[in-house]
Amino acid sequence: MNGYYSHCHYPEHLRRIRFKDTEKDKTLIFLTNNTTLPALTIAALYKSRWQIELFFKWIKQHLRIKAFYGTSENAVKTQIWIAISIYVLVAIVKKQLHLDQSLYTILQILSVTLFEKTPILQALANIDYKDMNTHDNNQLNLFN
Repeated sequence: MNGYYSHCHYPEHLRRIRFKDTEKDKTLIFLTNNTTLPALTIAALYKSRWQIELFFKWIKQHLRIKAFYGTSENAVKTQIWIAISIYVLVAIVKKQLHLDQSLYTILQILSVTLFEKTPILQALANIDYKDMNTHDNNQLNLFN
């Protein structure tokens, strides 16, 4: 990079690598400060990094992780594994019960009905379960 502002932001020399992706018929250009590794290795590293970026994008879009409660490597891995496990379990329930709702909708319904004593099929069906007889559960009536 020969520009004045480019040099101010990163004064070290950068290496430009052009890679032809034959699978997608695209030419990719990478900038790196690593001058020792072969160009194919740099391209493979960027490809791996892109896969990681896609994985975290998928996590943000599909798993309900709003914030990490711990910052250690073990805490983050544990929270991700728990969220993935829940997602897979809900996918299994969706398939086994032949549900038409999306996984996101099922997760929303389950999160709302988490502390209710509603059978899962009833909660996921298009039935208004609040109008049904609630004498079968152990919930006390407040106004009777």
